[in-house]
Amino acid sequence: FIDFIMTYSLLFLSILILFSSCSQDKIEHIDGNTITEKELTQRIQTLIDEAGVAGLVVTIFNDNEIAYQKGFGYANYETKDTLTTDQIFYGASFSKAVFGYLVADLVLDGTIDLDTPLQEYFDVPIPDLEFEKEWRGFANLAGDDRYKDITARMCLNHSTGFPNWRWIDRSFDFDRDGKIHFFFDPGARFSYSGEGMMLLQYAIEKVTGKGLEELAQERIFDPLEMSMTSYVWQERFEGIFVNGHTSEHEVIPKDTEDEAGAAGSMETTPDDYAKFFGHILREASSDSELAQLMFYPSVRINSKAQFGIEVWQDTDENDDIELSYGMGWGLLKSPYGYGAFKEGSDQGWEHYSIMFPEQKTGVIIMSNSDNAEGIFKELLEITIGDVYTPWKWERYIPFD
Repeated sequence: FIDFIMTYSLLFLSILILFSSCSQDKIEHIDGNTITEKELTQRIQTLIDEAGVAGLVVTIFNDNEIAYQKGFGYANYETKDTLTTDQIFYGASFSKAVFGYLVADLVLDGTIDLDTPLQEYFDVPIPDLEFEKEWRGFANLAGDDRYKDITARMCLNHSTGFPNWRWIDRSFDFDRDGKIHFFFDPGARFSYSGEGMMLLQYAIEKVTGKGLEELAQERIFDPLEMSMTSYVWQERFEGIFVNGHTSEHEVIPKDTEDEAGAAGSMETTPDDYAKFFGHILREASSDSELAQLMFYPSVRINSKAQFGIEVWQDTDENDDIELSYGMGWGLLKSPYGYGAFKEGSDQGWEHYSIMFPEQKTGVIIMSNSDNAEGIFKELLEITIGDVYTPWKWERYIPFD
């Protein structure tokens, strides 16, 4: 009897070990293929080493929940501080993705209308708006009535006609004049513009009587328990922030912001941003009213590139994915449903995120390294099987 028990115990143990080895945690791709966590980690580390990326965090969602999250490299290359997922990153233009959600929330409760000219929300003509920092104003638009046509939708889908920033001219060179002006008629085409986002921020602050930071805390950060996220620098961020790095691993001193900017002032952690991203993914997977509003493709994109002089060159290269823009997010179509993406970039920082709501899958890449975009194409392929992101349009040229 004892031999019988021992024999079957060993058999059960063998089956358990075999089952365990065969059921390693796997990450699912949008096409149904999988990759084990171990293999994925090894391949990401190899990419980072070969490309010389200072630091990077990857967060993957399967079935609308985090299936994988890991930090690689350094928070500070000089001190060799290990990069972790609970450290403060400069969010760059991830700020716009959050802002798009905030505006959608305000639209649904009737606070603002997407297609009402913003001029109607101000007491004075937009060129007469006063700012503590005069250079932020729109006085240069006096006499050009096209500002009266700008709507919230145009600001969010980057079709206001404004430059990205007023100190960048049409050739994407530095503009010493630094005055706001139109490159084209509002609504005529896509051209990425932080200036448009800022104008919408001022309109929303006027309508609500509240600042962007207050609105974001009330409607997004507090409800989602994003305690380490803010549009302005907070004392609690001291000592736990990540430094940006040049491609040569030179550490860039931390720059802090005391003025909330919808276009790009947000500080966050990969842990916190994953809470926001996961919330949006679940909203979109359930095809909620908010998601339908945010991810409605309101402008088609035909430009050869998102930035640089090729912005003015039209192409049909992305017609197969129907490249478009919604409310602060880019949009594309794939055999596995639509994808909603947002990137962020500044000196020392490169971020990208994309979700495929119908597959309940997505990925967030956050890096404190100028050259990280050189591995984004392959990262997207090995993490979730995304071969649809328009990497040429994004200028995510592989490092090799």
